[in-house]
Amino acid sequence: MTISQTAQDLTMEIAEKLPFLRRYARALTGNQKTGDHYAAATLEAMLADDTLFDRTLSTKVALFRVFHQIWVSSGSPVDDTAETRGIEAKAQWRLAGLTENTREALLLHSIEGFRTDEIASIIDSSAAEASDLVSIARSEMSNAIHGRIMIIEDEAIIAMDIRAIVEEMGHSITNIARTRDEAIKMARKDQPDMILADIQLADKSSGIDAVNHILGELGDLPIVFITAFPERLLTGNRPEPAFLITKPYTESQVESAVSQAMFFAGTDTLRA
Repeated sequence: MTISQTAQDLTMEIAEKLPFLRRYARALTGNQKTGDHYAAATLEAMLADDTLFDRTLSTKVALFRVFHQIWVSSGSPVDDTAETRGIEAKAQWRLAGLTENTREALLLHSIEGFRTDEIASIIDSSAAEASDLVSIARSEMSNAIHGRIMIIEDEAIIAMDIRAIVEEMGHSITNIARTRDEAIKMARKDQPDMILADIQLADKSSGIDAVNHILGELGDLPIVFITAFPERLLTGNRPEPAFLITKPYTESQVESAVSQAMFFAGTDTLRA
């Protein structure tokens, strides 16, 4: 195999992992535009200096490691300027109170599925420290905010499982909807603080359409999509959620995504 073929193969591997980096960056920053900015900066850094990419690691771990170096070098910024208002201002205020590296470790483990030794490689720590950071993050974020959640899911067993997970976390459920129209009607009647939504619903309607309609009527709400079709959301268009869980999911993935989404929410009914 020639050098050019090897470089081309690596480029393709990185391209395959890029949607996951973008998902992580958006969950980390709580903002689609900011997350994509950091993902783009990661690619630019690797183009400028290919030694940043550690080829002794797996492609995904090496890519996330470069991202983390960019993130840390920027100071893992918390924007508390006057220009930051509303939901983003509250999010940044909460972010400032977390233990250093805990959000990163939790997202890398629960959402992206990295093992603790891989997290250690990404954030340049020991595996034991990475494990401790995940535990600290779960405690800090799950206890930070509680609120009212609407579930849009047509499979009854899955809906009840999700309900049990989020209620165990201390949240309450406003409604469970099985179709687009049902979801819109329920949201109008009893406005939630956050929505957990599947994509493909019982009558072949779209959870994406339901969410778009609800956001259009009620304004910004944190959204977590739980879907077997992630490629239908990682398109670069809005709404492209920061929190996207692929079926089959784990309980820890749901807990992490809900905690993250609630952490960045700013509706008045949320209780600290």
